Amino acid sequence: MKRRDFFRNASLAVVGSSIAAPVRSLAAVTGSSATQAKNIIFLVSDGMSTGTLNMANMLLKRKEGRSSEWVRLYEEGLVKRALMDTASASSLVTDSAAASSSWGGGMRVNNGSLNVGPNGEAYKPILQKFKSAGKSVGCVTTVPITHATPAGFCVNSKSRGDQADIALQYLDLQFDVMMGGGAEFFSKEKRKDKADVFGRFRQKGFAVVQDRDAMLALQPGAKKPVLGVFHEDGLPYTLDAQQDAAITKTVPTLAEMTQAAIRHMNTNSKGFVLQVEGGKVDWAAHANDGAALLYDQIAFDDAIKVAVDFAEKDKNTLVIITTDHGNANPGLFSGSKANANFDRIQTYKHTNDWILRGITRDFSAAQVIERIEAAQGYAITQDEAAQLLQHYAKTDGDGLYNPYKLPFKELALIQRRYNSIGWGSMDHSADYVELAMLGPGSEKLGQFVKNTDLHYLMLEAAGMEVERRKLSAR
Repeated sequence: MKRRDFFRNASLAVVGSSIAAPVRSLAAVTGSSATQAKNIIFLVSDGMSTGTLNMANMLLKRKEGRSSEWVRLYEEGLVKRALMDTASASSLVTDSAAASSSWGGGMRVNNGSLNVGPNGEAYKPILQKFKSAGKSVGCVTTVPITHATPAGFCVNSKSRGDQADIALQYLDLQFDVMMGGGAEFFSKEKRKDKADVFGRFRQKGFAVVQDRDAMLALQPGAKKPVLGVFHEDGLPYTLDAQQDAAITKTVPTLAEMTQAAIRHMNTNSKGFVLQVEGGKVDWAAHANDGAALLYDQIAFDDAIKVAVDFAEKDKNTLVIITTDHGNANPGLFSGSKANANFDRIQTYKHTNDWILRGITRDFSAAQVIERIEAAQGYAITQDEAAQLLQHYAKTDGDGLYNPYKLPFKELALIQRRYNSIGWGSMDHSADYVELAMLGPGSEKLGQFVKNTDLHYLMLEAAGMEVERRKLSAR
């Protein structure tokens, strides 16, 4: 199959197939370029359905009179744009581990696995390849740094859930910058084995930073690799953090982490490769939490701007902007009050997560109404408040990343009357997703690609030899 035809006709293989790398150069799509990418910045808004991108842009338009950075790049024709098929080896609907592994290892693996094939095959992750080539490499994220999306660029593991072991793999790999949440996987007080993993990183020569000031104080060009872990579990949602001076002082934003990582790695004469993940976009979608979703998407957009501003000055950086899969398929839906309802989100102070974590079974309906009005500026009815309280007696709430079984779904259904946002589900979707590129190597992008294609595109864009694998099926 010619490479040009591969990109034109690419579509889902039979579920369960092991999809391998294309056998011809990606450059055949649009012609070769003499310019190679010295640096690559790969930005992932995890779990971003198209409706999330749309609504975040509409919110910025109506609140600040500007487009999001992502949409601005489309409006001004500054990027190549494609749709991407996100399936895994085991399902049309991928999880984040298999999705990131498709980019990281260049092969589709089963959901739950990190660069380990259905028969136990281990695929070398892309940051290990770039590190071996002499580039600086790293990841920054708003969820645990050991979580599926950064790990898919970094390690091999049969289970994405083994985050304590993934933290130890990072110690051995000695990547240049790793920043995010997940303190419980490094702290001797929180780990089941009581291992002082923070201490081990320090002993191995890492600069270990655990607050925003320490991160900002890092000296550009310092030879030490950096481990930055700023919170247990995921970082706080952007909207909630903006209302809490203690959080904003101690926990950096995704844009600030991105800037610090670029500054630290950009002194390498051979360049760098950085993955940036807005991971809490996915968590908010699982919770049908509109406020958390849109403001964390905007925070991700701020990180896009950092990357694009750097790339436009540098001229040697390939920027890739995408998501690993859709999630919950939210949208703004019709009604006579759709505009006014949606505009309420401009003045929200807190997320649904903040609201529901602060309610107990001892609350009265009036207290529930008061808390929601203080957080988001509208008053639900007594009946609606009573519906919410019923779920605190049963603790039967749905959604991933919901250990206390809070009634996220019930609140989202109530809120549709007040913000006009509807949801398709509380889980991932099989939708084809947005993919945009700018900089050297972007000319290699076709209009429709498989997620695995990005592994080989990045290697070729950087002028690295690409291992050929024959197409095969199980």
